[in-house]
Amino acid sequence: TLNTRNNLAVAYDSAGRFGEAIELYEQVLAERERVLGADHLDTLTVRDNLAGAYKSVGRFSDAIDAWEKLLPDCQRVLGPDHPDTLTVRNNLAHAYDSAGRFGEAIELYEQVLAERERVLGADHPDTLNTCNNLAGAYDSVGRFGEAIELFEQVLAESERVLGADHPDTLTVRNNLASAYESVGRFGEAIELYEQVLADRVRVLGPDHPNTLNTRNNLAGAHYSVGRLDEAIDAWEKLLPDCQRVLGLEHPLTKLVQKNLEAAKREMNPPYTPSPETGED
Repeated sequence: TLNTRNNLAVAYDSAGRFGEAIELYEQVLAERERVLGADHLDTLTVRDNLAGAYKSVGRFSDAIDAWEKLLPDCQRVLGPDHPDTLTVRNNLAHAYDSAGRFGEAIELYEQVLAERERVLGADHPDTLNTCNNLAGAYDSVGRFGEAIELFEQVLAESERVLGADHPDTLTVRNNLASAYESVGRFGEAIELYEQVLADRVRVLGPDHPNTLNTRNNLAGAHYSVGRLDEAIDAWEKLLPDCQRVLGLEHPLTKLVQKNLEAAKREMNPPYTPSPETGED
């Protein structure tokens, strides 16, 4: 059935098997549009899921295009205040963020945050998710003080509302560590990354994309404090895992490759002969 196939696509997506998820989402979407119609809630849901899978594999333009087309349909069918409409707006902001369109992302996050607080309440998981996203966008544009303050606030609330092991709570902790790193608080960053990595391996599994991302972040923090041997060793172990799980073209795979090459160059700089001197 369509629901069974959609659920399988969601399971692939959750497990980081994005290629299989995208292929199945695209099939389910075509069939739901034919059987249920373009405006049916189930059809709109698959469109959102497919856009999210595009973003997960770095196809940011496809994700943005899909969400920009989906948003007015949700506003028309569900209403501007419907939780699903707010989710699409949050997801579109996240896609802008991922594509480096930080000004648009921050503006949209701030709007969605205000509306989610009004419609859902300050403690709702969706509201906390937008707080986390907004803090990340602040970090991306160098508003580090605001980012750290917001991450610390969201972390405390996420631990209280969702629990310490919830995947969203682990995401906030990872992002707070990144913000500490941005301002040179490397000791705190490394300690927090190590905690998050252990928790993500236990909760999500070693091959989950979020786990792989924290491994890259921890290696980067080691690199930042001059522990090149540890960074190189970590990236050399991480790269084949990213290639196996995410594929050669995934943004994280490419980033790990770039980081490893840069660390190796710094460890073994090319030989430069001493300048020649002449006698008077």
